[in-house]
Amino acid sequence: MKRILFLGMAVVLTMTAMAASAKAQSDSLGDYARSVRKDKKTTTKQFDNDNLPRTDKLSVVGNEPEQTADAGAQSSDANQSAEQPRAEDDANKSADSGSADDKQKSYDEWKGKIATQKDKVDLLSRELDVLEREYRLRAAAMYADAGNRLRNAGAWDKEDAQYKKQIADKQKTVEDAKKQLEDLQEQARKSGVPSKMRE
Repeated sequence: MKRILFLGMAVVLTMTAMAASAKAQSDSLGDYARSVRKDKKTTTKQFDNDNLPRTDKLSVVGNEPEQTADAGAQSSDANQSAEQPRAEDDANKSADSGSADDKQKSYDEWKGKIATQKDKVDLLSRELDVLEREYRLRAAAMYADAGNRLRNAGAWDKEDAQYKKQIADKQKTVEDAKKQLEDLQEQARKSGVPSKMRE
């Protein structure tokens, strides 16, 4: 009895010591992570697609190369020729703003067509689900009562065939509606509609 008591106490003491050391290790690791986070100060700016400036020019690190007088004249001619296409582009952009509205309207039309077809697929899928549940309930009721099965075997066979035909027809209708949805999404993709509007 003393041995069992001694062994139990040794196990309890060992487990307590292990828990205390694990707690101390986790505290020290947390303290270390906090100190590293405090010491770490980022002074460099990182660019990604979200914060990349679109109107300003990005500067390149380093000194600008020295230019001679001829090179300076050539660069000013190049700047003037570069400004002319920019002015033409600005005029084209203002004309394209009308076409951008047309594109948006077209995208909205495609989105509406796809949403309508998705609703149709959802409705047909729910109708199929209801029809299958109804069939399973009828079959369970029929096979649950042996007397009913013996008395109405011929009537059940007709109902069973009718339900199976209705289910098969509804499944074909659902598959056709899904195919139409896929075709509509493919047509929208070919028309240049963005994927987020096609989904």
